[in-house]
Amino acid sequence: MQLPPLPEINDPNVQALSQKSDQELLTLFQRHPERGQYFAAIFCRYGQVIYTLVSTATRSPVQSDYLFVKTWEYIFNEMRSLTLRSATSKISLQSWLINVTAMMINHGQLPPVEEIQYSLSDTPPVFWCYLNQALAQLSGDLRLVLLLSQTFKWSPTRIAAYLQAEGDSVSAADVQDLLSQAYQALGSALPADIQDIYLAQNLITA
Repeated sequence: MQLPPLPEINDPNVQALSQKSDQELLTLFQRHPERGQYFAAIFCRYGQVIYTLVSTATRSPVQSDYLFVKTWEYIFNEMRSLTLRSATSKISLQSWLINVTAMMINHGQLPPVEEIQYSLSDTPPVFWCYLNQALAQLSGDLRLVLLLSQTFKWSPTRIAAYLQAEGDSVSAADVQDLLSQAYQALGSALPADIQDIYLAQNLITA
């Protein structure tokens, strides 16, 4: 199966890295966590290979997309401390990525199709990884109101009613203020180049 067109593929900052070696991209990714273009460049280089592998191992496109993004989420987290060279051996990034994909295919637990809410066209894997990283940095109250608003599409009034039922004395206006704080904090936590690549496309977060 062919990957759908995704924003990072045509981004000039990502394209400018096409001549970098895998090791150089990995090193830059590890040394500059404030920039997302290096991870995006690795994704562009190997995304189609991994998408083909997971597509042949799943029963539906929905499950393929879900396994694809979960595989890249695992890759994103593990690559922060990945060392390709050791005293006794050396592996290539490509081999490591294929091994990770095989592990995810063989051991990943896929939910039923009807329970999967992820959409590859709405939230590309690179953006998904950095978005989840940014969300994890938010305080609990900001993260909760943001998820209720964006994921469940609740209005500030409904969110306020839910929080009041949980024992918090908040109004709809308070919720709106919390949402404003959450968006500001999320923007600060997302790398600037990730915002340039994805938020300019008006992607809807999931």
